[in-house]
Amino acid sequence: MPRYRFTVEYDGSAYNGFQAQQDQPTVQGAIEAAITAFSGQGVRIAAAGRTDTGVHATGQTCHVNLDRDWPARTVMNAMNAHLMTAGEAVSILDCAPVSEEWHARFTANGRKYLYRILNRQGRPALDRGRVWHVKKPLDAAAMHEAAQSLGGLHDFTTFRDAHCQAKSPLKSLDVACVSRMGDEIHLVFEARSFLHRQVRSMTGSLVEVGLGRWSPDDFRAALEAADRRRCGPVAPSDGLYLTGVTYEHEA
Repeated sequence: MPRYRFTVEYDGSAYNGFQAQQDQPTVQGAIEAAITAFSGQGVRIAAAGRTDTGVHATGQTCHVNLDRDWPARTVMNAMNAHLMTAGEAVSILDCAPVSEEWHARFTANGRKYLYRILNRQGRPALDRGRVWHVKKPLDAAAMHEAAQSLGGLHDFTTFRDAHCQAKSPLKSLDVACVSRMGDEIHLVFEARSFLHRQVRSMTGSLVEVGLGRWSPDDFRAALEAADRRRCGPVAPSDGLYLTGVTYEHEA
């Protein structure tokens, strides 16, 4: 059975998360409906990650098995045509055949997230729903200093959602970087995998550092406490993007 890998971009504002849910608009549901529309086949796609309600993606990776051996460009164009006709805020960026052993989730060895904060007095007009608007000035350098304590293997219980279903709170974070880009502050996190709402939890606590309410040492102490009660306010979903997924044997 032919298997196709494809990269997806979406605005999560209109969806109740990625994962298909009965009677709820989801990214997965929109994609599967588009595939069924052109192929006549009922399908279930697999994805590298299940983003929450309101979370966006510029580099989500998925795969699907089809009964017919279609040209990859035909699959991509047909999906995009049906997604556009349905008015979905979802776009397929590329498509390629892969082996039946390749899996969008289980073959992945890295995931990259970007969190965008608009740090100015004026509210967003063009990026409404796509950034977290923080009016008070943020110290990006202090946030970056605090973020360096996240690197490596840690018990991330402090930044783990109470409903997280992961077997262990132990995760290894490869990259934690904070930088200012004009009026925006960008937080970049890279790891093999993340706990439920880990990125939003870390971001909210780092903003406490940026506002001067916490010091970098306070942030480090919160991490080392391994206590969810030590987490700062969780950042909203608006500014979070899944920007890429890496795979074994790929650069």
